[in-house]
Amino acid sequence: MTGEALTLLHTSPVHVPVFDALRDERHPGAALRHLVEPQLLDRAREVGPGAVAGQVREVLEGVRSPVLVTCSTVGAVAESLGPRLGVPVLRVDRPMAAEAVRRGPRVLVLAALESTLAPTGELLAEEAGGRPLEVRSQVVDGAWARFEAGDADGYLELVARAADVVGDADVIVLAQASMAGAARLVRTRVPVLSSPAPGLAAALFGGRTD
Repeated sequence: MTGEALTLLHTSPVHVPVFDALRDERHPGAALRHLVEPQLLDRAREVGPGAVAGQVREVLEGVRSPVLVTCSTVGAVAESLGPRLGVPVLRVDRPMAAEAVRRGPRVLVLAALESTLAPTGELLAEEAGGRPLEVRSQVVDGAWARFEAGDADGYLELVARAADVVGDADVIVLAQASMAGAARLVRTRVPVLSSPAPGLAAALFGGRTD
């Protein structure tokens, strides 16, 4: 880990305390700088992730430290801008995806937003690198409405319920960082992976695994 601050790009302010708590618990002393830009997700949901590339570049221009993008919808777009920005840019779900395809070919993706499904599926295929892969995706009904209403407990409960009925998968992927707390509530025997912890570790240490 270097002494420079890690810049985190969020599309919701709820992620700030989550990543600060992870830092305090697992990486004390690490310096984090948070950028919160909700309009990026709003625009990406409206017209597609590719349409926000210019906005993401504007937000990140001038950043001189490594960047961790915590939004799975715009993560791929932001990551692709790294060479032009001249700094490492990592999408938070990449280390999780790498672990998922190591667990087995049958991956069930749970998401709260439809806009997350395509980027997550593409990421899993990329990390599989040609290995057999069977990805099934599900949007958790009603979850995003709970999230937008500020009902964090209800949101996580719906996600956990959706995970608990999955039996025919090698691994369950929680596509959005905001879902991470649901992993503590599930009862399923299928491994459940979330992105914040491995993503933060990889960004801080310059690797791809926790």
